[in-house]
Amino acid sequence: MRSTSAITIHRPEELNESLRRAWHRAMDESPDYANPFLAPEFTLGVGRYRGGARVAVLHENGEAVGFLPYERNAYGVGRAIGLGLSDCQALVHRPGVTWDSRRLLRACGLSVFEFDHLVAEQQPFGPYVTGTFASPVLDLKPGEGDYPGWLRATYPGLAKTTLKKERRLARDAGEVRFVYDERDPRMLRTLMRWKSAQYRRTGRMDRFAKPWIVDLVDHLFQVREEHFTGILSVVYAGDRPVAAHFGPRSRTVFAAWFTAYDPGFGYYSPGLMMHLRLAEAAGRDGVTLMDMGRGAKEYKDWLKTRELRVAEGFAARPHPVAAAHRMWRRPVRGLRNTVLAHPRLREPADRLLKTVGTLRTSSPGVGARAR
Repeated sequence: MRSTSAITIHRPEELNESLRRAWHRAMDESPDYANPFLAPEFTLGVGRYRGGARVAVLHENGEAVGFLPYERNAYGVGRAIGLGLSDCQALVHRPGVTWDSRRLLRACGLSVFEFDHLVAEQQPFGPYVTGTFASPVLDLKPGEGDYPGWLRATYPGLAKTTLKKERRLARDAGEVRFVYDERDPRMLRTLMRWKSAQYRRTGRMDRFAKPWIVDLVDHLFQVREEHFTGILSVVYAGDRPVAAHFGPRSRTVFAAWFTAYDPGFGYYSPGLMMHLRLAEAAGRDGVTLMDMGRGAKEYKDWLKTRELRVAEGFAARPHPVAAAHRMWRRPVRGLRNTVLAHPRLREPADRLLKTVGTLRTSSPGVGARAR
């Protein structure tokens, strides 16, 4: 193992071409870091709309060998870049590089660094992990022939029902077609509108009610680079969009991110239809892994071929702010994880959230306060 000799701190927009190439090289040299959320392009995007975004660059003999993107507030509390949005977090480094976590935090001006989707390889952060969780993934292979043939060969248990629903959708609403890389920005707005409505129906926080997230997704939709490309995919019935997905891909990894559909077509299982179509098309496009993200969902159990492990926790150095932050955040995290891990608790919680969502959308007074 090689220990780093110097750490420099940069705003994302200050990273020159040489540093971005070094970051890409670190991604390419380890499959642990092939996820597009670990690419500098994602950090650059967040940095456009989040003033506290920073990158710690680890140097060895004058060469940049590691990169930690993070966000910092005025009190020295740090969090993984895009925490709450990013499904993969890490200090991206070349093989064999190690670091001292307290020295790193001191260089970053942080008392604590919070993460919730840290890749398992990050050993220097190991003592600060409070829990590890399954992140389902789908190994993709280039398909031959047409989509129905790929579906029957890959998911024989799902094929019959899914293809039957697609044929019924075609009869009821028009020919079903799938566009893997849709460049019409109006379809991105449609996806955001559907997703906002879904968040409200289910009582979840509406991410697209936050202007900076809307702006970030708009920006990432325009990024077309080797290590990060924003891909919008749409299922149409005739000329009408039925389901849509937006997510980033690197050279080899596709990250499932925002999926939504027109609820008027719910009978046809358009969300599952979208993920199956997306997996087949991504495989043809050279992707070898689809990362579906941490969280228990029935469709993930149907589609996954295996699971990765991601960690959450609070890396810290002795400081009153770090202690206060852990005391505030850790019980909230623990309660949420307990609910999510137990179906007997998760299902009533989901029903409660949906009831609250229904009340919000049906009550003008509540809706006004929510805005």
